[in-house]
Amino acid sequence: MLPTESATCPYCWESLEIGFDPAEGDHEFWEDCHVCCRPILFSVYVDSMGNAQMDARSDDD
Repeated sequence: MLPTESATCPYCWESLEIGFDPAEGDHEFWEDCHVCCRPILFSVYVDSMGNAQMDARSDDD
């Protein structure tokens, strides 16, 4: 099972649980909000220790 990270939708401010693959290293992907259906750009950053951090942005940022 892939790990999940909590993120906040930049449009409707709902809290979302988003799954991602840290083995991909630093990467970006698009996913629609599960509540308002607007597109969110997720950026995943993985440090040298394998710890991952995710950032969520609107498509107009």
